[in-house]
Amino acid sequence: MPTRLAPYLSFRDNAREAMDFYQSVFGGELTRSTFAEFGVSQDPDEQDKIMHSQLVGSNGLVLMAADTPNSMDYTPGGAISVSLSGDADSDAELRGYWEKLSEGSTSIEPLTVAPWGDAFGMLIDRFGVTWLVNIAGAAS
Repeated sequence: MPTRLAPYLSFRDNAREAMDFYQSVFGGELTRSTFAEFGVSQDPDEQDKIMHSQLVGSNGLVLMAADTPNSMDYTPGGAISVSLSGDADSDAELRGYWEKLSEGSTSIEPLTVAPWGDAFGMLIDRFGVTWLVNIAGAAS
């Protein structure tokens, strides 16, 4: 298997809900394991939390996530953004993702033609994750 780089998102108590949402956006196969399944927490409040989940799209997109244990600090959002990008051939696909991610989101920058000539938009989704979408060479 070649080396891969994939976003791994952290949540406090809603990784299951977030990953279900991302599966509705991107499609693909979603797998998940709880803290109880691996016996990694003695805290009864953590047994149903997600220890690891992975969404693998048929187009190669991979997104992973987990709930942060109660004993660890958690800062939503943080200093990370997830970027989706492609060329004009991916325009419809990327705009579809943008529309679905926009549900319940906070718009930072609408998806419009940027000064560099690409279509670009930025939002914070309803789970606090910042998404950037860039469509190279998109028409205005």
